[in-house]
Amino acid sequence: MSNAQDASITRPLCVDLDGTLVRTDLLYECFLRMVSAKPWFLIALPFWLLKGKAHLKRRLAAFAVDPTLLPFDERVLDLLRLSSDRCRVLCTASDADVARPIAEHVGLFDAVLSSDGTTNLAGARKAERLVELFGERGFDYVANARVDAAVWHHAHSAWVVNGDGSVARAAARHAHLAAHWPAQGGGLRAWIKAIRVHQWLKNLLVFVPLLASHQFLSTAQSVTSMVAFLAFSLCASGVYLLNDMLDLDADREHPRKRLRPFACGRLSLRSGLLAAPSLTAAGLALAWLASPVFLLVMAVYFVLTLAYSLRLKQIVVIDVVTLAALYTIRIVGGAAALDVTLSFWLLTFSMFIFLSLAMLKRYTELRLTLDHGKDVPSGRGYHVEDMAVVQSLGTSAGLVAVLVLCLYINAPESQSLYQNPLFLWLLCPILLYWISRTWMLAHRGEMHDDPVVFAVKDRGSLITVGLGALAVLAAI
Repeated sequence: MSNAQDASITRPLCVDLDGTLVRTDLLYECFLRMVSAKPWFLIALPFWLLKGKAHLKRRLAAFAVDPTLLPFDERVLDLLRLSSDRCRVLCTASDADVARPIAEHVGLFDAVLSSDGTTNLAGARKAERLVELFGERGFDYVANARVDAAVWHHAHSAWVVNGDGSVARAAARHAHLAAHWPAQGGGLRAWIKAIRVHQWLKNLLVFVPLLASHQFLSTAQSVTSMVAFLAFSLCASGVYLLNDMLDLDADREHPRKRLRPFACGRLSLRSGLLAAPSLTAAGLALAWLASPVFLLVMAVYFVLTLAYSLRLKQIVVIDVVTLAALYTIRIVGGAAALDVTLSFWLLTFSMFIFLSLAMLKRYTELRLTLDHGKDVPSGRGYHVEDMAVVQSLGTSAGLVAVLVLCLYINAPESQSLYQNPLFLWLLCPILLYWISRTWMLAHRGEMHDDPVVFAVKDRGSLITVGLGALAVLAAI
């Protein structure tokens, strides 16, 4: 064996935690878990920070994430497994109460160096500690960020994980570059998935008042409705980002949601915390351009959505009623933007049809939970035993929506809006078919857990929408 090989075996392998061993930042994870569990602690946050970053990390460590749910980087785990003949050290600026359980879960480390509530082991302090323990150029260091150059300056070899080319070049200027493993995924495609562009289809509901009031030929009103659509879409995307960041644990336990960009570490939580308020602010600014009343509706929508993300989604029945209300608010917002009055019939129909869809969403989640051998879906207040009740409530709400549609068609005020109102009766069997079919598919386990995604991809649903549109046009 050569002297170089001997040296590489005796040199400890020191591995960073955030962004390296795990594809996430644990300080932000702890912060988000605190916001989700005890949002009133936000008041204390500045006072914790005044006592130093190490103290802040120690207080947030009380909300540490379950190590079994973290998105580990398999390349780093493989490196650790292949380095079993030398000392392996987890060296991180995260607090000890966060780092030690992770090291124990991984089971590949011989020692842990971390912040301790008094000293923040980051940058130059981390470098000093490693040099003190292993000597100048006496260790190899695996990390991900430009700030780690302070440590690479004293290391023998550098592994750059999840860093871009500029980080790799910076590491190469200070130490021997052993490997550069760029980040996997991310980019524009990940952001499009994170802001859930496909969910913007829900915001087409703002056009319902435009169509119901027969003002769709007015250019000014159509432009106003488009502005309202964009405002809802931007605001909703900001809330989607926040919801995903607050729901990391539940998403990581879900067979499909675990692939969401924040849950799997394709996007950083820091960028998400910047993007979420920016999108929301842009949406509210557009709402102000449309109408002050519409801005008020948007503000109510944002507050209700935020409440749903923080707490209401965990309360049985309240969660589905809230979801139904969020759908209906889009229609109310469309009417506010146009300054038109919504009919009693439209609001009543919306309440029942969207309650049915919300129940459908919960039913499919329970069905998926049952299929994976669990009793309770993560982050929800339901049990799999509730499936029959949820199905009964959901189908009943759907049938009541059809009944309300029948009563609307027969109402005198509706008859006066259409030249051929008899064609509207075709909507009743069409809607009855669609509701019955979706619930039948859900019962068979063939329904996507997001009804919007199902409706967009399902040919039967698209044909149903087309036939319904033709019936309305014939009535007009």
